[in-house]
Amino acid sequence: MRQSMTGFASRSGETAGLRWGWDLRGVNGKGLELRLRLPDWIEGLEPLVRAAAQKALARGNVQVSLRVQGGGEESAAELDEAVLARILSAMARIEGAASGQGLVLSPSSAAQVVALRGVLSVNATPADVAPLRAELMAAFDAALADFGEMRRREGAALAEILTGQLREIEALVAQAAEAVEARRDEQSERLRSQIARVLDPAQGMDEARIAQELALIAVKSDVTEELDRLTAHIGAARDLLTAEGAVGRRLDFLMQEFNREANTLCSKSGSAALTQIGLTLKTVIDQMREQVQNVE
Repeated sequence: MRQSMTGFASRSGETAGLRWGWDLRGVNGKGLELRLRLPDWIEGLEPLVRAAAQKALARGNVQVSLRVQGGGEESAAELDEAVLARILSAMARIEGAASGQGLVLSPSSAAQVVALRGVLSVNATPADVAPLRAELMAAFDAALADFGEMRRREGAALAEILTGQLREIEALVAQAAEAVEARRDEQSERLRSQIARVLDPAQGMDEARIAQELALIAVKSDVTEELDRLTAHIGAARDLLTAEGAVGRRLDFLMQEFNREANTLCSKSGSAALTQIGLTLKTVIDQMREQVQNVE
């Protein structure tokens, strides 16, 4: 089943007076890029999270964050005297320097000082983090499963859109083949008319020369190979949409090949009808390529 690279999942809970919450967010990316925001005091957590994520995910820019906060009476805030002393000493030096420059600073309130980082500390960190780490990892695995499920749902919707666009491309290729047949008669008649205007009617037209010119035009404007390759690309894309594993990169490369053939078709069209079909084809291919960017 196809997976999108877009997804979100969260899990939260409380353990030993600590409230915690996991958040996983993913968007498209060329490879797998993990950005982890984890509390550094939970020893050994980061390598476990990274290994679990790398095992479950193949592509995408994924941000994983864990918030841990104190809760309950055990985690009541306490004043850190040492930090407060350093902050007050720094404030005094700043005020003295400002006064020496003739500047008067507005006074700081106690609420502003308390809000400074480190002045109030929460002493709810367990001495042994192993049980907390195990519980957090169990919750992370569950969040990772939710994240994968959301990506699969998005991927299923994406596969349906891509399948519909492939049907549009297939129909346009069939229309192009019909236009090529109609163009052949038009080109022959146009060439005969042009030659008739420049040749003396009494001399008549050299049928061999006309046949030679028509053959040259046919070689320059033949789009049979382009149409055949487009048909082959449609089959390859359908196979990739049902294949196992991450196929986004291969689909993206295939879209480049689609676009190359459509460009060649337009440049060799030789008729307004075929050009219009080629331009419509390019539009659908561009739309499909935008969707492919989200496929894992």
